[in-house]
Amino acid sequence: MEACHPPQQSNGTSYGAMALAIITLEVFAGMWINAFIVCVLCIAWVKKKTLNSNEKILLLLGCSRISFLCDAWLYHFLSKIFPNFLHCQTILKVLASIGTSFNYSNLWISACLCGFYCIKIANFRNSFFIYLKVKIDRMVPWLLLGSEIFALAISIITYVLGETLQKNITLTGQGNFWEVTIRKDKHLFSSHFLAGLVLTASFLVVTFSAVSLLFSLWRHKRTMQTNSMKDLSMDAHIRAMKSVLSFLVMYSINFVCLTLTIIYTTKKENIMTLLIYIYLYAFPGVHSLILIFSNPKLEKALLKFLSCVKGEFFMK
Repeated sequence: MEACHPPQQSNGTSYGAMALAIITLEVFAGMWINAFIVCVLCIAWVKKKTLNSNEKILLLLGCSRISFLCDAWLYHFLSKIFPNFLHCQTILKVLASIGTSFNYSNLWISACLCGFYCIKIANFRNSFFIYLKVKIDRMVPWLLLGSEIFALAISIITYVLGETLQKNITLTGQGNFWEVTIRKDKHLFSSHFLAGLVLTASFLVVTFSAVSLLFSLWRHKRTMQTNSMKDLSMDAHIRAMKSVLSFLVMYSINFVCLTLTIIYTTKKENIMTLLIYIYLYAFPGVHSLILIFSNPKLEKALLKFLSCVKGEFFMK
């Protein structure tokens, strides 16, 4: 259903091995990038004894993405080794449910980050918007906590629906084929509707926040150009617009791919499903890399780290 559920076993062993190899490279690259963000922010937390709202969101987002990628790769790896037992072993079902929770957490924290940037950076005269700008720092911990609880609740509901369907099919038995089919269709509709609702809600939050922020930055940029203001913030505004626009495009493609996983959830593995999952596993790493280069502190830390690695390499 979600990105944590890999495509079904391919008839060709080489095809499955190639898919696993590509996804493994993407997963470990994404885990390294997000681990870097978490390490830098944790070090800053220890030194300053506190984190600002932006850093809190980035820290939780990094942890969520590491957990999601680790769980997704483990599930995918086990599904290739034990394909015949994928749908009957409880441990794999629990693993898939946990991965779904991490995926929803990743989506909603990303939406919170985009909404936070919009409220902090955008400049609108609406009274409600001004109220949010004043209160947003106090709201961030509650938003993050709510996102985690919501993601956990949805994954539990999905897991319970799956277990209920399995028990109903077992109790109904093989004799009544039509009753089993009807119950299965009802379960699939409920699960797909719930997943679609969650994906659409997070996508709408991101789209509204990103478009509002782009409009505010574009309006401010035009005002500075009209007034011939040579302000250093002009470059910052252009940089922010590029970052927000790139995130909006990536998140839109991610939303389409997640929606397609619902459509292809019962279909066999093919080139389409492979491309979908390649993108879904690449998104957490690529977007986190964009976040690093759009954050001066993280960018400086990354360049310092790379220069140290380069120096150690040439010394050897």
